[in-house]
Amino acid sequence: MNTGRQFNLWVTVRGLSILVALFSAIAFLASPAMAEWKPNKPITIIVPWAAGGSTDQVTRVVAGEIEDAIGAKVVIVNQPGASGSIGTKSALDAPKDGYTWAAGAAGDVGTYRVLGLLETDIQDWNLYFDVANVAVVGVNASSPYKTMDDLLNAFKAKPGQIKVATAGQSSAGHLAIEIIRKHSPFEYKHVTYDGGNPAVIATVAGETEVVTQLAVEQADMLRAGKLRALAVLSDQPLKIEGYGEVPPLTKWIPNFDYPPNYFGIWVPRGAPHEVVETMNKVWREKISKASKLQKYAESRGAVFAPYYGMDALRRVIPYIQNTAYVYADAGKAKMDPIDLGILRR
Repeated sequence: MNTGRQFNLWVTVRGLSILVALFSAIAFLASPAMAEWKPNKPITIIVPWAAGGSTDQVTRVVAGEIEDAIGAKVVIVNQPGASGSIGTKSALDAPKDGYTWAAGAAGDVGTYRVLGLLETDIQDWNLYFDVANVAVVGVNASSPYKTMDDLLNAFKAKPGQIKVATAGQSSAGHLAIEIIRKHSPFEYKHVTYDGGNPAVIATVAGETEVVTQLAVEQADMLRAGKLRALAVLSDQPLKIEGYGEVPPLTKWIPNFDYPPNYFGIWVPRGAPHEVVETMNKVWREKISKASKLQKYAESRGAVFAPYYGMDALRRVIPYIQNTAYVYADAGKAKMDPIDLGILRR
């Protein structure tokens, strides 16, 4: 039995905080000391998106830190498709020997079942976060839309005509445009790509008018003057090194509220206990102090977030709750979130 599913997402954030403390105490008192894991072959991390995107970028930074910590080679394999669900399924279906992991956004893993993409949920994985990311509304530098107000007015004046590039259904970019639309109703033309980087390039090339992918994916093109950032999906401005400050979406939509999306590495549940314990130690002693990861976050407009275990689960539940109901309210859900134990936030 998967004991993680026994409480599922019916548990409130406050209730889960109590469980975090309880489970930690039980683990400390009842679990015998485990031998540290010494891998005898390379570890594979499947990135379910194309090279160059947000997941690929940060996973390669973290992989180097893991290699230093455990003395084993970490191989990154890009396997894009079906909004990240194909690569994630490959990791889920691999032998539970601790040598095949997945990477991505926790919000995706937590809502694949809602969208009918993959029979998995957040409790199927041991969570190891590295950064939290925020989405940015970007347009081509030559776009007539100078402010977010210009774009919102254009969406309403030309329903279903403005092309918005994202990394596909359930991607961070897709969710971003859907949550904006929920707060300020309009229609748009969704154009999907196999990853955040291709979606960004499409807007730079003029194939699409808008891209709503993450700041980390747009940062280079913003600094190069190829894109213009109209707003960040936050209630606080975002500073991007070498570009400047991006105004918060709340400047135009005052009631906008959305929690951050955490990215990281997922070790399937069922992996040997010594693998999980070793990863916990790596996150506690290495990743939490990793200067390269901190520098990456600062330079790309991300937030350093080295959380793991039950603490990580507690932090991501609000995002999963919001995401699931954005899709449900937009008529894009294949399953009712409430039937999966996901409460409306």
